[in-house]
Amino acid sequence: MTSERQLLQMLFDAAVKAADPLNGIRKHLPQPPANGRTVVIGAGKGAAQMAAALETVWNGPALSGVVVTRYGYGCETRSIEIIEAAHPLPDEAGLAASRRLIDTVSGLSENDLVIALICGGGSALLPSPPDGLTLQDEIALNEALLASGAPISAMNVVRKHVSTIKGGRLAAATKARVVSLIVSDIPGDNPAFVASGPTVPDGSTRQEALTIIEQYRMNLPARIIEHLNSPAAEAPAPEDPRFAWNEHHVIASAGVSLEAAAAFARTHGIEAHILSDSIEGEARDVALVHAAIAREVAVKNRPFTKPAVLLSGGETTVTLRSRGGKGGRNGEFALSFAMAISGTQVVALAADTDGIDGSEDNAGAFVDGTTAQRLLRAGFDGRALLDRNDSYSGFSAIGDLFETGPTGTNVNDFRAILIR
Repeated sequence: MTSERQLLQMLFDAAVKAADPLNGIRKHLPQPPANGRTVVIGAGKGAAQMAAALETVWNGPALSGVVVTRYGYGCETRSIEIIEAAHPLPDEAGLAASRRLIDTVSGLSENDLVIALICGGGSALLPSPPDGLTLQDEIALNEALLASGAPISAMNVVRKHVSTIKGGRLAAATKARVVSLIVSDIPGDNPAFVASGPTVPDGSTRQEALTIIEQYRMNLPARIIEHLNSPAAEAPAPEDPRFAWNEHHVIASAGVSLEAAAAFARTHGIEAHILSDSIEGEARDVALVHAAIAREVAVKNRPFTKPAVLLSGGETTVTLRSRGGKGGRNGEFALSFAMAISGTQVVALAADTDGIDGSEDNAGAFVDGTTAQRLLRAGFDGRALLDRNDSYSGFSAIGDLFETGPTGTNVNDFRAILIR
């Protein structure tokens, strides 16, 4: 069992390594302006590491600027300032960081260049409520979104219409040319959805945001609904001339990471099959589909021949059914998967590539055909844990948490299922 888990961890490591921003930044490094400054801004759980990588490969005049990342995710940089703030719920530090980013770019001219380093997590790290709304309103919005079960793309449509920095507004605040380098954690890799697109606009409307709120039955403060019903909520359109000379590049994504993991598995004599790099849906339900495929391979040797590794990525969601439970979407996937493959010769890892699943200290969890029984022996019923969204407590009790610490990147969910 240890060697199998070691293999799964090595697959995770290969995926994370492939998402290292250094290579992508080097490939898409913009030329310094002829007569202006180069200023760096950024946000996300890997933004500090992106800033350090940029400093390593930059060959122009001295850089300046500021990026914001999650508490505990900072790293040493030479000239780019790192600010830490709260995630997944915003705080005052994030509010101040948003103001700093806007102030940093608003005084620049057409001669200057802004390099925006954007990755997952930036939505919560950049609270910037419109006039008439408060930080508490934005916290309430994030709580409702996280509990709703809505896919990340839908969440970010709502977020960008309740903000003065998202939905391209940060790029619209400057006269300088903006080049965005983006590590995508979004299924489908739409750059305008990563961190709710502070520097990349999209065509969604405030009416779409209202429809999403109604569809997922979100209970939001009346002030937010009033704002969304006003023209002030409308985000800039992609054809706005303020964006005409800007660029954006997706420098790392789940697809590239899964290909790297698959290649690593094949070097160890195990055929790998990528199911999808853009899976969405309720985590526990997505787990049941994965488990059905894994059982089919384990019992009937189809549609793939054993031994095999099944890989998938994307971003699942969790609809909160109870308050007080601990664990994130990968823990929820792992627990539901474990219940469905009990007694089989299957071992799996579900983890977030940024190293933190939800709000706890683990990236995810290992499971196998004995997990359900080991939980029972430890005094936990897996179904009851799922009912109260408390996967972390169960996996902690049986020693199956997967802990990596911050990885410095974020291409979202990683799932590897080994069928012996």
